[in-house]
Amino acid sequence: MKKFSLLCITALVMGLWCVAYGGGGAAMKLKAGDDVYTCACGEKCPCDTMSRKGGKCACSNELKKMTKGKVTKVEKGTATVSVNSHERTMKTTGKYACACESSCQCNTVSQIPGKCPCGKELKKAGS
Repeated sequence: MKKFSLLCITALVMGLWCVAYGGGGAAMKLKAGDDVYTCACGEKCPCDTMSRKGGKCACSNELKKMTKGKVTKVEKGTATVSVNSHERTMKTTGKYACACESSCQCNTVSQIPGKCPCGKELKKAGS
């Protein structure tokens, strides 16, 4: 009985750990010096879209296109991107990601649904 209880408790703890820390969404692997495109709407925009390909971001702001920047620092879950001498910290994991084939290489992540700069619909991460 003790072994069964211990097994159940261990399984419960592992399950809770996976829910809390696993499946954080689609991740963009970056290093300092990489070129990326970010949403140009500003820090108040909830999309937080980042891609290796330029174009319109997920928030579909028709007036603004994504701006090209350079990664200056990478930390767990974030990257600092410099655009026109202005630094902005972006999430490197997204709730949504591009659903294009592996040949596309746009590697887009976003916090909201919408379209990828390559034109495909973003899909919910993990689905």
